[in-house]
Amino acid sequence: MTHDPFGSVTENLISPARSAFAITPNDDTGLARATRAVFVGTGGNLNLRLIDASEDVVFANVPDGSVLALRIVAVRATGTTATDIIGLA
Repeated sequence: MTHDPFGSVTENLISPARSAFAITPNDDTGLARATRAVFVGTGGNLNLRLIDASEDVVFANVPDGSVLALRIVAVRATGTTATDIIGLA
């Protein structure tokens, strides 16, 4: 078992991510859990819903390899051209 010297430190939103999951854009279904940040492997547009928003927003021309400090609950297929999207939690 791996020793975690920071295991007892209280986690907050500026703490490093503790898990990651692939995001497949979907027009009908949101994410199973909100993100702390989003990694975009191959750049493009991201049509997404922020955690406290009532409407989607498009982040245009996100560069390859970007990490966006965004709490999101959905990435929509329509309007999203970026790929290799990873949710960090």
